[in-house]
Amino acid sequence: MAETDAGRFRILLVDDEKELLRSLADLLTEENYEVDTAGSGDEARGKLEEGRYQLVITDLRMPPPDGLELLRIIKERFGETEVVLLTAFATRETGREALRVGASAYLEKPYKEFEMLLLVGRLYEQHRQALANSRLEEDRQRLESEREALSSRVEALEDLAGSEASFEHLIARSDAMKEVFYLARKVAATDATVLIRGESGTGKSVLARAIHLASVRRARPFLKVNCGALPESLLESELFGHERGAFTGAVRRKDGLFKVADGGTLFLDEIGDITATIQLKLLQMLEEKTFLMVGGTSPLTVDVRIVAATNRELEKAIADGSFRGDLFYRLNVFPILIPPLRERPDDIVPLVERFLRIKGVDTGKVPPEAMKALLRLPLPGNVRELENILQRALILAGEGTVETAQVEGPPVVEPSNLLKDFEIPDEGLVLEEVEKALIRKALAKAGGNKSKAAELLGLTRRTLYSRMERYGIQL
Repeated sequence: MAETDAGRFRILLVDDEKELLRSLADLLTEENYEVDTAGSGDEARGKLEEGRYQLVITDLRMPPPDGLELLRIIKERFGETEVVLLTAFATRETGREALRVGASAYLEKPYKEFEMLLLVGRLYEQHRQALANSRLEEDRQRLESEREALSSRVEALEDLAGSEASFEHLIARSDAMKEVFYLARKVAATDATVLIRGESGTGKSVLARAIHLASVRRARPFLKVNCGALPESLLESELFGHERGAFTGAVRRKDGLFKVADGGTLFLDEIGDITATIQLKLLQMLEEKTFLMVGGTSPLTVDVRIVAATNRELEKAIADGSFRGDLFYRLNVFPILIPPLRERPDDIVPLVERFLRIKGVDTGKVPPEAMKALLRLPLPGNVRELENILQRALILAGEGTVETAQVEGPPVVEPSNLLKDFEIPDEGLVLEEVEKALIRKALAKAGGNKSKAAELLGLTRRTLYSRMERYGIQL
């Protein structure tokens, strides 16, 4: 057997028949397995609480808790531990129930020694392989973290000759955006928490990166997480990390983004979509600069600057109880509001010209008539929509110049037309129920295809997955 703690293969034998317990312990000890014994389910439960076992072999029929109940306890609290059931009264139903609950196998008494050794040997080899895979994954994760950190440093050093350089590629012809960049430059020189607000597509993530690159943290990582794209359990693990064995499938320890971004900046996009549990942990992090990993017991301290962004009206969320007021005030230390593109038309032409330069296309590709058509568009999707429209128009134009019709695109059905006959009932309605109903209808219309359903609803696939999990919608 392996000698390191991480590689130990410890077996716990549980049986109220002392002679059988001693016989099996002798058999496995002779094969150099590390063996402990327990004469009852209660004793086994106590030993499981005291130490980690990779395999439990337990009799089925014992005073409560019996083998099946012990199996349930193990799978609920010690999910990585394999369980083998022994019984002299095996039935098909017993075996099915044992395997359904999570047993690796069950053997009938009296078992043959070679069968027992073959089974334990197979489970031991599986443990060794899983351990080797876990170490490879840990090495891969460590190298990936180092690569990301190095990439962030290289990017910062290449792109930044001074603090002003981080804003040079941003467009600010309008007075409104000049004010935004003035504020961003001012706050970049500090460690203050920043809350960037604005509609989707206005460039909140671009501004967040510019603030980081203009700060003294520029050589450290800039990491981003879309809080609205992940369900609560995944987001908690992504932000704070988890210890090995913290939950089913946690086969290794994983550092969260707060740890990886130590010394740098963490950009929390769509902060208004986080759940109450994440809000509370984030509030603790902002107040104390410490946090607990999922399944951890020792607080970790990091030095991370927080830049958050949202397109939600957080004041309304506070009023309806879906967002904590104390967290809002911790995030809203230095607010920056990016106005929508329709309120700053002076920025459209330079944005178009920059996009064309990035694509290596001559600005004459978009003649004045097409540019005027762009200026007339409502652009509810802001800069992101403008870039998408240009991308489509360039593809349609081919070798020629962009035409007005290619900019305007196909007619769009306005939401107001879709809802003009809809009336809110006198008794009112629950918006979440409406959203659930729409998601179900979209999934039905798409034949269960989640990508198509997301497209029908105007959502990203990740956002649809998150909403489905929130509402418990299953196909």
